[in-house]
Amino acid sequence: MAKRTPLLSSIAAAAVLLAAVAGGALNGGLGETAQASTNGTLAATAGCGKAPTLSSGTRTISSGGQNRSYILRIPDGYDRNRPYRLIFGFHWLNGSANNVASAGYYGLLPLSNNSTIFVAPQGIDNGWANTNGRDLTLFDDISRQIENDLCVDTSQRFALGWSYGGAMSYAVACARPTVVRAVTVISGANLSGCNGGTQPVAYFGIHGIYDSVLNISAGRSLRDTFVRNNGCTAQSPREPSRGSLTHITTTYSGCREGYPVQWAAFDGDHTPSPVDGSSSPNDSRTWTSGEIWRFFSQFASTTPPPTTAPPTTAPPTTPPPTTPPPTGEPGACTATYRTVNTWPGGYQAEVTVANNGAATLNGWTVRLTLASGQAISSLWNGVNTGTSGSVSVRNAAYNGTLGANASTTFGFTATGNGATAPSGVSCTSP
Repeated sequence: MAKRTPLLSSIAAAAVLLAAVAGGALNGGLGETAQASTNGTLAATAGCGKAPTLSSGTRTISSGGQNRSYILRIPDGYDRNRPYRLIFGFHWLNGSANNVASAGYYGLLPLSNNSTIFVAPQGIDNGWANTNGRDLTLFDDISRQIENDLCVDTSQRFALGWSYGGAMSYAVACARPTVVRAVTVISGANLSGCNGGTQPVAYFGIHGIYDSVLNISAGRSLRDTFVRNNGCTAQSPREPSRGSLTHITTTYSGCREGYPVQWAAFDGDHTPSPVDGSSSPNDSRTWTSGEIWRFFSQFASTTPPPTTAPPTTAPPTTPPPTTPPPTGEPGACTATYRTVNTWPGGYQAEVTVANNGAATLNGWTVRLTLASGQAISSLWNGVNTGTSGSVSVRNAAYNGTLGANASTTFGFTATGNGATAPSGVSCTSP
């Protein structure tokens, strides 16, 4: 991986930035900006099935009345019928989009195996002041341009960055919680604002214990925002001692399903590429890339978060009776299939699971047989076994309890011709 430059000058400039923030030089107010047109639930973007007009390289875009730019990296062998993961990599102060791209998007590009579309936006004055929300608007505009032209899995959008780039990733998590699935903030602080900041987003924070530019206390504060939002159990994670040349990664317990919080503290200063056993940062030997990729790639399309976060325990769909209900009636569970959208080589479908009985259903399983040539690529609001031929889908943790006459849905995208509906659609409980 190419070396991130200029690291030392970036650290010095970040120190100037920190002093400016403390003195109130940055405009922290965020204006109203339009949300991206899609949300965190998987859907086929307008670019799916289309021959792309975008190509890898530096792109220009009009955003907020200004000409802005970003570097786009499209996977080799791009398949217009396959929804891809989308990752934004934000540069550091006095860094650039080119620095991020040349460094493999914080080392994730070589790990992605052509599964991911990467974006490196360019900040004004090589930073992310986000004055009046202009950089959030840029994020929205780039997302819209890409998704109108390329096939993106809208349940698999991510953002990450170091220092000022970490601050911008935090701002995206605060303001676009239904757009991004997860973020990673490396050595960050609240420099780009936090418009909103009350909704859950999967969060991974990384910080050096003796960061001389942005103190680790700033990173802990960002982390704790999402410890609260994600319903995690508050704790004080272990951190390595000075001189140990190690890192300690902690996964919080008690978090809402699908919204983990992870924290990695390392024995080091202000750097995106610490190395265990060494005091010298090194892009090709750092452990951060692998841990970030594992954190992002754990979010399979089969289990995206619902648009509205589920409660920690599934509520009954009708007021509970004074006496416990029976566990269910034979034949009460039914499943109805419909095709939502089709495009050349693929389609999106939805199955409605209904309780037609008088007793509460506690868990359900739908079985169906896909036509020849059809294969599920992504599924949400359920857990599937199999992707082609005979497939079964059981309820997710939050939608398995159905009161009398209540219903829920799960959906999926698949490759193949969507004109032929599956056969043998049935539902059983539990």
